[in-house]
This record gives sequence, C-alpha cells and structure tokens, in this order.
Amino acid sequence: MSLDHYVTLGRSGLRVSPLCLGAMTFGEDLGWGSSVEESQRIMDRFIELGGNFIDTANFYTKSHSEKIIGDHLGRHPAKRDRVVIATKFSGNLYPGDPNGGGSGRKSILNAAEHSLRRLQTDYIDLYWLHNWDVHTPIDETMAALDDLVRAGKVRYIGVSDTPAWKIAEANVTARFRGWSAFIGLQIEYSLLERSVEQELVPMARELGLGITPWSPLKSGVLSGKYTRENHGQVKADRGFLLGSFLNERTYSLVDELKAIAGAHESTVARVALAWLQAQPGVSSTIIGARRLEQLEDNVQALSVKLTADELARLDALTKPTFGFPQSMQPIFPAIHNGGTRVNGVQAPPSPFILQKGDKPY
Repeated sequence: MSLDHYVTLGRSGLRVSPLCLGAMTFGEDLGWGSSVEESQRIMDRFIELGGNFIDTANFYTKSHSEKIIGDHLGRHPAKRDRVVIATKFSGNLYPGDPNGGGSGRKSILNAAEHSLRRLQTDYIDLYWLHNWDVHTPIDETMAALDDLVRAGKVRYIGVSDTPAWKIAEANVTARFRGWSAFIGLQIEYSLLERSVEQELVPMARELGLGITPWSPLKSGVLSGKYTRENHGQVKADRGFLLGSFLNERTYSLVDELKAIAGAHESTVARVALAWLQAQPGVSSTIIGARRLEQLEDNVQALSVKLTADELARLDALTKPTFGFPQSMQPIFPAIHNGGTRVNGVQAPPSPFILQKGDKPY
C-alpha cells in the first residue's frame, strides 16, 4: 500500500490518505517542534508521496501551526484544493475570556472565523470538536456546526476525545433533526492504549465514523528508541508523558515488535503502525514528524503487511480486560442461539435450553 491508496472516511464520501500528517509539532513556540522551514518541507514531501490529509488545531503551538499551513498551502488555491485540511475547536487561547473556548455557539463561530483567517482559506474540510465541553448542551454544538456547513465554511464535522454515549447522542440528535452528523472519530489508540476498544471503537463502527488514531506510537514509547538495555539513559523531549509506560510489560512488547520487524526487514515503529492500520474501523492514522527523516521512515509502515499470526502475537501481549457487560460476552451466544451455528460460529449449549418434550412455562 502507498499514501495514494485513498480511503473514504467512515460512511462519508471524503477521500483521505491512509496516513494523516499531524501538525501539532509545526512551530517551535513551545520550546520543541519543527521550524517553519522544516514544517514546509514535511508538508511538501507528504503531498509528493500522495498524502492529502493534514490535521491541526486552533491552539497547537499557540495557533502558529494553523498559520504555517495557511502560509504554505492555504494562500495557493492549486495546492489548497488538493488537500484535506482538518482543524479543531474547543481550545481557549484568550486568558480571562470564558467564551474564548468550549463548544457553545459563540465560541464555535468565533473559533471558525479565526481558523479560516490563519489557514487563509474559505473553507475547512473537516472541523473537529476537540474534546467534550460538559457545560454546553450537545444540541447547541451540533446546531452551530450545521450552520457552518450550510454556510459553506465547513465541509464535514468530526469529534475527538469524547465519551461514546455523548457521541451517540450527538449523531442521533443530528440525524433526527436533519443536521450534519459527525463522520470521523479521533482518539488515542495504540498497542499500549486499547481501552477505546471497549466502547468507542464499537460505537464508531456501528455509527459509521472513520477512526483516525492519534499517538499511535504512544508518544514515542513504541518508536524503538526505548529498550530494556538503555532504560533511563535516553532523554525524551516530553518525558513526562513516558515515565509510567517504560516498564517490563512495554519492553516485552518492544521485544516482540523487534522480532516481527526483523522478519519483515523493517523497524519497531513501522510494525506498531502496521498493527494499528490493520484494526477494524481505522481509516487514517495520524503520524507526527518533527524532522523530514521521521516522515520518510513512518510512511514506509504502509508497506508492512502483518500475518494473522503476527497480529495475534501482538494482540495477546496487549489485549485489555474489560468489565461488564463485555465480560459476559462469551456466554451470550449460548443464550441467544440455542446451541445452533450462526454466522459460522457454533454456539455452546445453554443450561437453560428446553429438551425434547419440554414446554416453556
């Protein structure tokens, strides 16, 4: 597979590349990240390779990320119209202003205008609710987003970092009222973050939301940079995000990734990305790159095709244990299917099933 093997995002008609370029590191305003020039080179190479999906947010690097994209792509119609630019609202950039962020109508419309100005474009392809605002009714948020779509300022809407039940409420409300509904779900998802498989992933598949995972390498933990042998010796730029994950469980996983990478003449990071791309419901995985070489390396994950055995080995090392009601899932076929075969799966016998000659009370 290559970057120009496009997929539709969820049940929408929006075509995106199987990897999405995350722009959270565009700009050095927070003391780390890519220079303007390096960010431009990364965008150019991503597009040259066939990538068309770029993701940012209104407050990434104090909004400099949006401006870098706008200066390089937005002001050039021939470039701009060939890419899918996604950005997010909710983040508050204005100290002391309670309406400077969140998901109320005033905040959303204001944030959209500022993002359009920084991106130097007339429209946003995909506008994400960055995270759930508990102080705003979801129907107010969805109505405001629908107004932006009807005005032509936004093409599609998506949702990030929000509980499954609230997303379901939002989309059902939108569909009953004839409003635009979310087509994409952005969530943290990796071999070290699989709790989303309990509610969020099944919800997305049921409602037709394309999943775009962020932090697929768990902030670099699965990059291959950190091993049991160099424990405590390698300094990370964002080390506060890593500490609790550099443990024996992670090192065992890295060992397995390394073994599989050897069989494919590849790298730990590419195998971790390939595992994620193979998961049900995943449309386009967000990859970040501070340097051009990192982009070149990560894109090659698309050429790694893991076998069923390799996927199973990684799954066994990281599969989470879920509580009720998922913990009861193994016994449901026996209750539902009466010991028969359904969809190719043989249900076990149920102690509650009637025997010949029995009649229900």
